[in-house]
Amino acid sequence: MKDITRRELISGLAAAGAASLSGQAFSQTSSVAANPEYMFEPGLIYLNTAALGPTPRSILDRTLQAWYQLESDPVMMAYGDGPVHVATDKAREQLAALINCTADEIMLTRSATAAMNSISVGIGLGRGDRVLTTDVEHEGGTNGWHYLKKHNGIEVDVITILPTDHDVKAITSRLRAAITKQTKVINVSHVISSTGLRMPINEIAEIAKQNGILFIVDGAQAVGCIDVDVKALACDAYVGTGHKWLMGPKGTGFAYINKSSAAAIQPLEREQGLRFICGSTGVGSLPLVIGLGEAAQAMRSRGMQAVEKKTIGLRNHAYAGLAKIPQIKLYSPPPGPEATALVAFKIPDSVDSRDLRDRLLTKHKVVIKVAEKRWFNGNRISPHIFNTEDDIDRAIAAIKKELA
Repeated sequence: MKDITRRELISGLAAAGAASLSGQAFSQTSSVAANPEYMFEPGLIYLNTAALGPTPRSILDRTLQAWYQLESDPVMMAYGDGPVHVATDKAREQLAALINCTADEIMLTRSATAAMNSISVGIGLGRGDRVLTTDVEHEGGTNGWHYLKKHNGIEVDVITILPTDHDVKAITSRLRAAITKQTKVINVSHVISSTGLRMPINEIAEIAKQNGILFIVDGAQAVGCIDVDVKALACDAYVGTGHKWLMGPKGTGFAYINKSSAAAIQPLEREQGLRFICGSTGVGSLPLVIGLGEAAQAMRSRGMQAVEKKTIGLRNHAYAGLAKIPQIKLYSPPPGPEATALVAFKIPDSVDSRDLRDRLLTKHKVVIKVAEKRWFNGNRISPHIFNTEDDIDRAIAAIKKELA
């Protein structure tokens, strides 16, 4: 990649902004290598967006431009009504527009984990209070509850969702049955990271409302992958990250806190204001947040329904191809309403999933994810809009060859 000078970055501000806002229309046939927006190593087939998404060149350029602007006069740019700080207000507006809420309901963080930690501590749970969740949550979504169990004496109740369990009605019933009079919070993922199962958020929200329970949703695997409307989901809070499906800068995230729930959820970071820099937040990475806002705007310009249609089409192609490999057992939902862009599969116990991952990279330049061993010995594919069916076919051929 050619070095970018300060002059080139500043002069390219309008061009990069226009490129970002245009959404960089995605092709159904062209390869990643032919798309200058992505900076992958030549020949690399990247199928691991659910872990870390690639930041497009236009978003990276906008982030770097903001950084250069910040350093031109740090204090005047970063504080109060300084233009770089004001641009973080715009980022909140861009995120709010993507998920259908207002900017004052968005809190900017460095990750979905940080957002979840802030929310869990901000609810003010104490001894005897109970939180209800599942055993397939990412640690970033549940560490806050276990911290409160250790230090505040709360209890964490967990229902089981097996990798092959795609019966969302049965899952909802188990959640309902696990509620007690002391249950104060229900916390589940919108999309289960291990299998890509889309959870019945609306139904769970109704259960929570009927019982006077706060409902917190971990959307780390949803925002930028599927169409998310937090108002339609009727949750009290929803967290997301910039570094996965939004393809924003690494080190960014956010929390949505419904205005009607703000009295019950009071993160310390919002104690002295709603802006990115205030007395209760300190100074954060303004350029990264600005890049996050641009990434959200780019997704909105593409149209999330179109993005979801593209990614679901790719995952269904992968699902069909993987189903033809005898050594594989698919653990993700079949094509249908419970499916998302993540496709997980179990491999024989005689093959180590990390070893398969490594061989695919070193021998075939294919990047996939290792499933967490506590769930199953397998791997996960997560294509995004920059991928093609040819990427999927080449990856499946490589997996088939390595498992032969």
